[in-house]
Amino acid sequence: MSIKSGSCLCGEVTFEIEGDFDNFYLCHCSRCRKDTGSAHGANLFSSTAKLKWLSGVDKVTNFTLPSTQHKKSFCSICGSALPNIQMGGELLVVPAGSLDCDIHITPTAHIFISSRANWDKNLHTIPMIETLPS
Repeated sequence: MSIKSGSCLCGEVTFEIEGDFDNFYLCHCSRCRKDTGSAHGANLFSSTAKLKWLSGVDKVTNFTLPSTQHKKSFCSICGSALPNIQMGGELLVVPAGSLDCDIHITPTAHIFISSRANWDKNLHTIPMIETLPS
């Protein structure tokens, strides 16, 4: 079993995940796009891994969209997405970008592709620039 470390952008919240991920989904639903401000959410899922907060647990804010099962946890200082436990403790959801280490699972699938943004097509064909454009 491996241990993966993660944190928020400002560094106030740190955590470890012990265990392995079952799936890695890139979700294009409108809720995940709102959560991330991007083309999709990139979340890792595990029914067996354990979350351990190392620091800043008092800075973690949880939000559940009323009348849905859509849940988001984030740092109350910098707004970074953070792991959360869903389905009555049965499922750990970890935003892939919150990890500070490499992971060895590739995305399982794009999901809710019918909801993707109209500009989210053929993105692999646009120029790729290594750093901030000049």
